[in-house]
Amino acid sequence: MQKLVLNQSLQQRLSPQQIQFIKLLQVPTFELDHRIQEELEVNPALEMGNNEPESLNENNTEPDDFGNDYEDVDIGDYLNQDEYSGYKMYGDGWNEENETLPIADSNTLTENLLQQLGYLRLNEIDQKIGEQLIGSIDDDGYIRRPLRSIANDLAFGQNIYVSEQEVNAVLQKIQLFDPPGIAARDLRECLLLQLDRFDEPSEELKNAHEIVKSQFEEFTKKHYSAIQKKLDIDQESLKEAIDFITHLNPKPGGVGANDPTAKYLLPDFMVTVENDDIEISLNSKNAPDLRISKSFSEMLDTYDKSDKKNKAVKETVTFVKQKLDAAKWFIDAIKQRQQTLLRTMEAIVAFQKEFFLEGDESKLKPMILKDISDKIDMDISTVSRVANSKSVQTDFGIYPLKYFFSEGISTESGEDASSREVKNILKELIDNELKSAPLSDDKLEKELKKRGYKIARRTVAKYREQLNIPVARLRKEL
Repeated sequence: MQKLVLNQSLQQRLSPQQIQFIKLLQVPTFELDHRIQEELEVNPALEMGNNEPESLNENNTEPDDFGNDYEDVDIGDYLNQDEYSGYKMYGDGWNEENETLPIADSNTLTENLLQQLGYLRLNEIDQKIGEQLIGSIDDDGYIRRPLRSIANDLAFGQNIYVSEQEVNAVLQKIQLFDPPGIAARDLRECLLLQLDRFDEPSEELKNAHEIVKSQFEEFTKKHYSAIQKKLDIDQESLKEAIDFITHLNPKPGGVGANDPTAKYLLPDFMVTVENDDIEISLNSKNAPDLRISKSFSEMLDTYDKSDKKNKAVKETVTFVKQKLDAAKWFIDAIKQRQQTLLRTMEAIVAFQKEFFLEGDESKLKPMILKDISDKIDMDISTVSRVANSKSVQTDFGIYPLKYFFSEGISTESGEDASSREVKNILKELIDNELKSAPLSDDKLEKELKKRGYKIARRTVAKYREQLNIPVARLRKEL
């Protein structure tokens, strides 16, 4: 026999307004304008203002842009209780993965390669193979997919059946295109393709070609003595060959001036110092002048005087009310975003005041997200959203907000030093090391301890990796 059981549970859910605010908060300044334009296009109740400052009312709240008649309309006359689902806000169209700003551009790498492919006057099948190969080139300029997989793509996608050898024959032609090294399948092939482009033979070119062709593994591990012994060359000849190789381009398709996904470095905040007074301001793009359309709010009042039982009128009122609510919520989210950004930046500046006054990185204090969230009485996730995608322009340059957050390292004096300070010293030690005998992580740990920093070897390794500095063996030079 079935029993009817009643369970009570407590759940926390975000409101549509909270969701919209969270999404807007993580949008960087360069994307905000695009996001606002999207909202203006889909919501006729929202429009740009005339850039004139609006006065606050008695309660220091924003004036009601809906008009006096908006609040007097009895929506219940139009809608049944189950029709309130129509008030849900549309998704705001922001995609976290799409953080790039479209900019004007000349031909892309793919377009240039396709243009060069056209010059070969290939038959129809080879042309299709070439287009498939060019489409498989990644951002660095490599084809990392097996040729067998590309042949399968042609078979399943375009009903073109070719062998792996036929694909390879077209690939070899594409590898002669500009830029040199394009469409290589690995770094070794990329370097060989570039070395083959040099017309004038020389001793260093010959040695460089032989190193990449037959001693590539030893070269990547910097086993120079083994290379020197196998090629039977002196140290000076080896050094010239290594220099020749290191001047080649390991990423022939890499990001350049014409890369369509390049981002503008647009600061979200400006911090200036005058007579030891720090002034903080938001980028003007963060404060758009948005308002509710007067004609749209008046439209609701007009329909209030119409036949309330008419189905078409009810549907129109639902649409108008939904758009007015969405517009008001969007404006509120933008204003809340501005306030949160400023409060967070003010707290960061107050915490790192010495740095913003002098620009001395050694003055940066250990600071974590919780320090700021406690100071502004907001959740850590909110501070994280601000810090992860925002930057600030100072008198000493532009810095991402994440730059000012770092953990603390104990010193012999009992004080905490910023990990940023330790990383700077670590970089200084490596920059000044003897290149023929670079310092290992153990030796770096001992050098840091001599300077009063209590730090473990594994932490040294972690900081070194964060600085994109290879291990001692790979830093060795002739």
